[in-house]
Amino acid sequence: MLKYFAAAAAIGLLAVPAKAAEVTVAVTAIVEHPALDAARDGIRDGLADAGYKVGDNLTFVYESAQGNPATAAQIARKFVGDAPTVIVPISTPSAQAVVAATKDIPVVFTAVTDPVGAELVTDAAMPGGNVTGVSDLSPLADHLALIKEISPDAKRIGIIFNPGEANSVALVEKLKELGGPAGYEIVEASATKTADVQQAARSLVGKADVMYIPTDNTVVSALEAAVQVAEQNGIPLYAGDTDSVPRGAIAAIGFNYYDIGLQTATIVAKVLDGAKPGSIPVMQAQGTNLVVNPGAAKKMGVTIPDAVVSRANTVVQ
Repeated sequence: MLKYFAAAAAIGLLAVPAKAAEVTVAVTAIVEHPALDAARDGIRDGLADAGYKVGDNLTFVYESAQGNPATAAQIARKFVGDAPTVIVPISTPSAQAVVAATKDIPVVFTAVTDPVGAELVTDAAMPGGNVTGVSDLSPLADHLALIKEISPDAKRIGIIFNPGEANSVALVEKLKELGGPAGYEIVEASATKTADVQQAARSLVGKADVMYIPTDNTVVSALEAAVQVAEQNGIPLYAGDTDSVPRGAIAAIGFNYYDIGLQTATIVAKVLDGAKPGSIPVMQAQGTNLVVNPGAAKKMGVTIPDAVVSRANTVVQ
């Protein structure tokens, strides 16, 4: 018997305890774009690492609201009616819809900028009730420092955001707090739907020295429209999420959203194992990467300094 356990341990069979119970995890996102999709995949894979595998003992349901808050509310009500074991909303709008729909089913949100400001929990350290999750509050001071390093002459930062997303409103306010002392004027351009993104970008021409796209789901899902305006007018465009850099932003310091999904899965697994969500503190996303795109920078009339390129985690070719 000892030989069996020794052999099993050697090949990893004892690394993950078997989970006998059948569970259902229902996941929803406000829209589909690379960062949110990566978070979803990380949740699924992280649950497998914890012993909850699709096709074995896990039913993994996913629905996107396709950018429509009303659809997000419909999905939330449908999920509550289906009574899954845990609901995982990705992004602030989806989390607000789910939390409004249930006080009983455990909720583990992810990719939420300001869970207290969005009224998902009253205390991040002691959430209480049926809700907890992972916050992806952007490292805005690092973003401003990166802009200063690559675009040292810039004084006006044009930020494109959806004022209907509480996460974006929180980021704009925090950027104003940090930008003023750093010598920046923050110029706002609103886009309440994806079709408005290009016009919002055009409104910044002549008013902003650089453009900045925060982790705003509406704008990120239509990023290419803003990139086109930036290229046509030689305005450097920076992003708050690294998945936007291969799509045309010149640089970003941000989280790996697949890793955020894995981090979220550790909380979901605790709840599936019997922990009360309200007893688990909200976690801050861990680790950041610097991603740069010298080709995109050239199209916008900028050369990324060698010092930045040399320390980047990823250089998009």
